[in-house]
Amino acid sequence: MRTLYSVNVINKLLFKLIWITGIPYLFRQILQSKKVTILLFHELNPRTAQKAIHILNKRYNIISLQTYLEALREQDDSILPDRALILTFDDGHFSNFDLHPVFQKHNIPWTIFLCAGIVGTNRKFWFKVKPVSMDRSEFKKLTYREKLNFLKQEGYDVKKEYPSSQALTDKQIMEMKPTVDFQAHTMFHPYLSSCSDSEAEYEIRESKEVLQKKYGLDVNAFSYPIGDYSEREINFVKEAGFECALTVDCGFNDIETDPFRLRRLSVNDTDDKYELLVKSSGVWAYVRNIFSKN
Repeated sequence: MRTLYSVNVINKLLFKLIWITGIPYLFRQILQSKKVTILLFHELNPRTAQKAIHILNKRYNIISLQTYLEALREQDDSILPDRALILTFDDGHFSNFDLHPVFQKHNIPWTIFLCAGIVGTNRKFWFKVKPVSMDRSEFKKLTYREKLNFLKQEGYDVKKEYPSSQALTDKQIMEMKPTVDFQAHTMFHPYLSSCSDSEAEYEIRESKEVLQKKYGLDVNAFSYPIGDYSEREINFVKEAGFECALTVDCGFNDIETDPFRLRRLSVNDTDDKYELLVKSSGVWAYVRNIFSKN
């Protein structure tokens, strides 16, 4: 615990120091000025969401994903404000419902990408299942297929119903539907590159069809789970009738960006002001990208 605490303290100091240098400000004023930045969240709590909205709303112009798609369709960047920012959430976690009043209060648009085979059920996200007979660090080293096989031996199944919900319920989705942009994130959140052609095609196509039929949603956007995609997945997304797909490739977007490779910055659901500011500016992803290539 002490080691983890020390790491957290060091990280907080690091992000604050990066912010003090003024580099994130320069990124925002210069690189992000005429670009569209898309942020990725998963499970913010209401207090953190309130804080994040307050911080980001002062520095960016928050728009909906659909506004950006309109600009892409029309090839008209006059539709987009300077320093445009889009807020997205992946998976469709049960706790996302608690954020609904926060976003309504501030009239802030947001998009939630739903795992269509898990929302509205008592099924579990495979990545939230804790292995019993293997150390967590060792479990992380397994391939996607190995993880699923191991969890199956411990009694987990992607279609098994459990006592409670981990994902948004049907009632919650219908209540949020008037003000939340719900889009697709596969059926069961696989690593798409580990799927056969038929499995990957099903995960992508079926997620769109299920969400449209079950909830009457207008589904035109797709999010690749963990940013795992290739030309094969892009083709399946196009064939399924999506207009765009979001990655976790670092960088910003404009009307020239490939709509099936939209770049997105993960901010790790942080409640730290400086970490949020540094990561939303793109500085952190830019630095990590440089080091990953060396």
